[in-house]
Amino acid sequence: MTVILSQSFTGISIGAVLLLIALGLSLTFGQMGVINMAHGEFIMAGAYTVYVVQKSIDSAGTSLLVSLPLAFLVAGSMGVLLEWLLIRRLYARPLDTLLVTWGVSLMLQQLARDIFGAPNVNAQAPSWLSGRITLVEGEHSLTLAHSRLFILGLAIAAVVALTLTLRRTSLGRRIRAVVQHRDLAEASGIATGRVDRITFFIGSGLAGLAGVALTLVGPIGPTMGTNIIIDAFLVIVVGGIGQLRGAVIAAFALGVLQAVMEYSTTVSVARVTVLVAIVAFLQWRPQGIYTLRTRSLA
Repeated sequence: MTVILSQSFTGISIGAVLLLIALGLSLTFGQMGVINMAHGEFIMAGAYTVYVVQKSIDSAGTSLLVSLPLAFLVAGSMGVLLEWLLIRRLYARPLDTLLVTWGVSLMLQQLARDIFGAPNVNAQAPSWLSGRITLVEGEHSLTLAHSRLFILGLAIAAVVALTLTLRRTSLGRRIRAVVQHRDLAEASGIATGRVDRITFFIGSGLAGLAGVALTLVGPIGPTMGTNIIIDAFLVIVVGGIGQLRGAVIAAFALGVLQAVMEYSTTVSVARVTVLVAIVAFLQWRPQGIYTLRTRSLA
């Protein structure tokens, strides 16, 4: 039972990281149809924001709290700039967005190397995130790392905030209107270009938050985005394109599956097993866990 509980929490913590990484893509890719290969570099920008802030603020705890909104603004601003310069001309050409944003991602990686250097760096974790909580004492003890609990809480807060924004605010209604029918929304008086930029700002800003979270579990480097962007796309595809609740379920399901397989095998075998499971699932249900309901007869 201890092993089951321990691996379940490990899987949930992995799922929380996957969810934070994929949450921004649920807007830019899932709802806007933009294959943004530079999303990983927005995550990298959020991670480097923590590194830069810690150079100015000695307290690791204060710097982390300052970095959260700052990373959101930095990555969000990069997303707005990308959308304004390139993406707004390519909304009807998703494969072109893949090629263009892939080129942008390579440029951002080189820019990071020029500014921070090629070797990985580390951000110092606050002292209040370095400990553990022991839920069960004795032979069957169960300990939970503070850093993993913080990431889980951050992921839940981001999901709740995004859900409330999309469902309870006028901005959310405009975003959903543009996603469902861009031409009709524009004919109704909605400034679709402005909505697109705001949506990209939110999606890219969420990537920045994911970058802050990743500094608590690993090093910061120019290629860190490349290593995790595929996992983000897999979460979105398995959950269902444009389905936020599907992304939540898929992230935690894949996280638990990976944790279980890593315990019984190796990391490499676990990743291959998860990929095979995803392929098998998509063969059975190619639309993902959830699909968008429409009135179309096609």
